[in-house]
Amino acid sequence: MRITNKIISQNSITNINNNKILEDKLNTQLATGSKINRPSDDPVVAIRALRLRTNLNQVSQYYTKNIPDAESWLDITESAISTTIEIITDMYSNCTQGAAGFQTPDDRDKILDNLKALQQEVYATGDADYAGRFVFTGYRTDTSLTFGVETEKTYTITEQLTADSLDEITYVDVADLDTMTETNAEGLGTMEQEISTNQVYRMRLAYENCSPDTVPQISFYAADGTLTTFEPAVISLNDTTQDPYLAVENIAEAAVYIPETGEIILDENTYKALKAVIDDPATDVDEGEIRVTYEKSEFAKSDIRPEHYFYCESDGITYNEGYLTGATDDNSNQFISYDVGFNQDVRVNTLASELFSTDLSRDVDDLIGAVEDVKAMEENIGMLEKMIKADPENQELKDRLAAAKKANTFLTDKMQKLFEANISNMQGHLDLANTALTATGNRSSRVELVANRLAKQEVNFKTLSSQNEDVDLTEVAVNLGSVELAYQAALMATGKISQTTLLNYL
Repeated sequence: MRITNKIISQNSITNINNNKILEDKLNTQLATGSKINRPSDDPVVAIRALRLRTNLNQVSQYYTKNIPDAESWLDITESAISTTIEIITDMYSNCTQGAAGFQTPDDRDKILDNLKALQQEVYATGDADYAGRFVFTGYRTDTSLTFGVETEKTYTITEQLTADSLDEITYVDVADLDTMTETNAEGLGTMEQEISTNQVYRMRLAYENCSPDTVPQISFYAADGTLTTFEPAVISLNDTTQDPYLAVENIAEAAVYIPETGEIILDENTYKALKAVIDDPATDVDEGEIRVTYEKSEFAKSDIRPEHYFYCESDGITYNEGYLTGATDDNSNQFISYDVGFNQDVRVNTLASELFSTDLSRDVDDLIGAVEDVKAMEENIGMLEKMIKADPENQELKDRLAAAKKANTFLTDKMQKLFEANISNMQGHLDLANTALTATGNRSSRVELVANRLAKQEVNFKTLSSQNEDVDLTEVAVNLGSVELAYQAALMATGKISQTTLLNYL
């Protein structure tokens, strides 16, 4: 085969160009640190790189975004629960002090002030939020747990109580002494023998100051399995014709509803019938449930919103319908979960009902009311003693004083026994809060374990991705030097060959 100068020239140009392509490739690798610049450079490396990058992005999403968000939510929740536990612990301490008795009225007044302050604070901790989302209100993260301000809004509430919701309380009948003033004390007519202490049966609702114009509906399953519904008589504390706590034996309804206190006073037979309710596990119906439906329109700023605890209706909206039907697919259990790993999720929220019940505030209401009753009666005694000192021969005032002292003895005994009873109540509330704290701590620990594993996975994926895509810079630099040397040599050799023509041989 005859080789012409043109063939030599074209082959030289092709070889030099190939050398330049190789030099450009190595130079690009050196500049970018990557083995490939486009998928066609090495399809196998490119496909593996895409898979590794996808895995790395997923891990990074979990590790740098989801995990910190879940940890922050849990930290806020844990802090709020810890604060609640401190508040309930203080309440427990106050009950212990009250059960032991007070040395002076000042000691008692301090406990009273503490209880009022703690009562206002305990539900306020339930309004804790993370990034504008309330952490104890389930899916309703845009709705606070409490109203925050005094609110007028009508709710029709259905409470689902049990036999444990019924109790027996001591009621002190002070006759007209609670209306006594310096002006009417002499002619009041209340005598010592009119003062009495009584045991009454009670079912306490979650709220006080309920709507007096709507009669509650009470329904339960009787011992024979029959669904029984009845309405109590509505008697206000302001009714001067009858005492709502003592009228139950003299009315046909066998139950009295006191709107101001949110209490339903029962006669003995009704109490026993409600106390005997028990669920039959063989049926789909909860026979152990006592339902009370009532209305409330005025809420204090520290009151809990009913939609977070009960089936209720307001402004045409029905909340928690599944509570009555037992359905589990209507978001009744409003658990919020975060994806924290591949096919892994962790629940981050704690519901308010898991932290504290509405009985907590109501128990404190009872204590505050008992202490205030004693304080008011002592003030009456002081007023009467002052009046008797000015008029020592006034027998009517002396009769009032004897009645007031008897009432004070009963009220003091009731107060101390109530403090004793609430020691166990507060311990129950404390146990509930501690359980919530433990559950939150367990979730935090799980998130931490997942975070540690994801950190290792992120390092592994980065290492594999680097091994797949990154070049050995030393090797590339040496190869680039060799290619540049070969390129320069090729240029020189081609230049010399190109200088020789056919004329040199003539």
